[in-house]
Amino acid sequence: MAHLNDTPFRPVKQGLYDPWFEHDACGVGSVVDIKGRRSAGLVQQGRQVLLNLAHRGACGCEENTGDGAGMLIQVPHKFFAREAGRLKFALPGEGAYGVGMLFCPKDQSESATCRGIVEKVVVEEGLTLLGWRDVPSVNGSLGATAVASEPAVRQVFIGRGAGVADQDAFERLLYLVRRRIENAVLAAALPHGADFYVCSLSSRTIVYKGMLTSPQLFEYFPDLTDGDVESAIVMVHSRFSTNTNPSWGRAHPFRFLCHNGEINTLRGNLNWMKARQALFKTPLYPGDRVKQLMPILQEDGSDSAIFDNALEMLVMGGRSLPHAAMMMIPEAWERHESMPQFKKDFYKYHACLMEPWDGPAHIAFTDGRVFGAVLDRNGLRPSRVTVTHDGLVILSSETGVLPLEPARIERKDRLRPGNMFLIDTVEGRIVGDEELKEKICRAQPYGEWLKKGMVTMDSLPGSPVAPAAEPLDLLHRQKLFGYTHEDLRVLVAPMGLNGEEPIGSMGTDTPLAVLSRRSQLLFNYFKQLFAQVTNPPLDAIREELVTALTGTLGPEGDLLSPGPENCRQVEIETPVLDDAQMARLRGAHTGAFQSVVLPLTYPVASGAAGLELALTALCDSASRAVA
Repeated sequence: MAHLNDTPFRPVKQGLYDPWFEHDACGVGSVVDIKGRRSAGLVQQGRQVLLNLAHRGACGCEENTGDGAGMLIQVPHKFFAREAGRLKFALPGEGAYGVGMLFCPKDQSESATCRGIVEKVVVEEGLTLLGWRDVPSVNGSLGATAVASEPAVRQVFIGRGAGVADQDAFERLLYLVRRRIENAVLAAALPHGADFYVCSLSSRTIVYKGMLTSPQLFEYFPDLTDGDVESAIVMVHSRFSTNTNPSWGRAHPFRFLCHNGEINTLRGNLNWMKARQALFKTPLYPGDRVKQLMPILQEDGSDSAIFDNALEMLVMGGRSLPHAAMMMIPEAWERHESMPQFKKDFYKYHACLMEPWDGPAHIAFTDGRVFGAVLDRNGLRPSRVTVTHDGLVILSSETGVLPLEPARIERKDRLRPGNMFLIDTVEGRIVGDEELKEKICRAQPYGEWLKKGMVTMDSLPGSPVAPAAEPLDLLHRQKLFGYTHEDLRVLVAPMGLNGEEPIGSMGTDTPLAVLSRRSQLLFNYFKQLFAQVTNPPLDAIREELVTALTGTLGPEGDLLSPGPENCRQVEIETPVLDDAQMARLRGAHTGAFQSVVLPLTYPVASGAAGLELALTALCDSASRAVA
C-alpha cells in the first residue's frame, strides 16, 4: 500500500526502516566580518570554504548526486532591489520586507495551490505580498536521483506592514506566517505535498541549499556568484547523511543553524516537547495565536532539523539566540568545581524546564546579527577558529579551509567543550564566553528561585517504610529476575572484583529481548543510543565530570514564561530510589507536591489483552492525576 508523501527520497516508516535513524555527520564552515561590513568578496570566501569542505560531504552511487550542500547569508538587499525592479515590483528599505526561499512541487496545479495558500496567509496576517521570483537554477551537472526529486525554487517577498512595531516583531510574525503556511499545505494533502518546504522566511537571512555536492551549489544557484549578493555573515555546510535518505529539504543550513554530529537524545527531546507545548503561553503570541504554531517540531525532519525547530521556538518566544543555545546544549555544570555559582544556578534552573539535547555536536548559529558556535559538553566534534588582524573570522570543522597569509592571522584557537564563541556584528566585536554567559546568567535571580522552589529528597518528611515481603533465597531471586550464569560470570563478577563494568568491542549476537522466548532482565529491553555511531559508551562513573544521573521530579512550568514557579520540584541524585526514598515521595502531600500511588498489577491469567488494558488504564489514571 502506498503511503502519502512516500517517495524514494523521503520514505515513511516501513519494514526495518525508521526515520528515527536519520542523523547527520558533516562539514561546517563560516566566514564572518566582525564589524558587519557586507561584501560580495565575503560570499566568495564562503564559497571557497565550502569547496574545501567537499571531502566532509558525501554522494550516492552517482557521483553527481550529493547528500546536500548549502549556504546561509544575510538578505542581499542591493541584489533583490535590482531583481525586483526587473520584475516590475518595488521593495521597501532594508529590513522592512521578508524573503521566503521556497521549494515547491513541480506539478503546476499543486504549485499554484501552494502559492495560493502563501498569499492567503500573508494577507490574513496584515502583511503585504510584494511579489514573486522564480529562482534561476542550472541542473545540468546534477545526477538523475537529484533531478528526479528536484523542486521548483521560488522566492516570495513580503512587506512588513504599518502595524508591525519593529524588525523583531516582524521576524516573529514571519515565523507565525510560515507555520500557518506549512500546516495549511499539509492539510491540503497534495500528492506531492512533501515537496513543499520553506528553506527560510526572514527579513534578515536567506538560505540557498539543495540535494547537491559542494561544487554544484554555485553552479545550480547563479545568484550566489552575482557581484551584488553581499553579506557580512556566511555559513556553509557540506552534508554527510549517516544512515539517512538525502533530500532537498534535509540539506543544511536550516533557518538558524548548521550542525555536525548527532542528537542522540532526540526521541526523548521530541516526546517532552510534544507534552509541554500544550502549556505554552506568551504575550508575544497572545490568545490562540500560539496554538497556530503547533506542532513546534516537524517529526519528518532529521535530528538537526528538529533541533533547529526547537531553537527557533525558544528565540521567537523571547529568548536571545545565545540563551536558547545554552538551554539546549548546557555545559557540564553539576561537578564543575570552579564554575561560579550564578552559572550553576542558571543551568540548574533551566534543567527544570528542558532536558539537554545531547550528543556529539558542533553547532554554528546565526540570526543575521550575531553569529555563534558551541560544542557539546564532551567536545566530541572539532571546531577551529582563525581571527585576522583586519576583522575576519573563519570558523570551521577543520583549520586551513580558507588560505591566508600568515602575517594576516592574529590568532588561531579551538572551541572547547561546552564553550560558546560569539560575534556581535552590530557591536562589531567578539564577545568572550565568560562575559556572554555572566550577562545571561545574571539576567534573572535564578539562585533565589531555586532556594524558594526546589527541595531535596532528604528535606521531604519521612514516612513509614512498608514492610518487605518474606525474603527469598538468592538463587530463587536470581532465577525470578532472569539472571543467567553468563551474566554472573561476565558482568557481575568483574564489577564486584574490580569496581568497573566490563567493556567488549565485538558487539553482541544475543537475540533482542523483545524477540526472546526466555525471561529477560528489564535492563535488556533498553539499548544505549548516546554517541552510537563513532564514540565509546558514556556513564556517570568513568565520565563523572561531564555526565550525571541527577534529575528532578514534579510539575513543569511554561517553557516560554520563566519564573520561580517553574522550579518547584524535588531534586534526586539518581533515578534508582530505595524504599525509604519512595516512602518520602508517597508521603508528599503539601504545597506544590502532591503524590498519587497508581497500581501496576493486573491478572496474569488475562494474558496480553489484559496487559494492554492495564497499560491503557494506567495511562488514563496518570493523566487524570496530573490534570
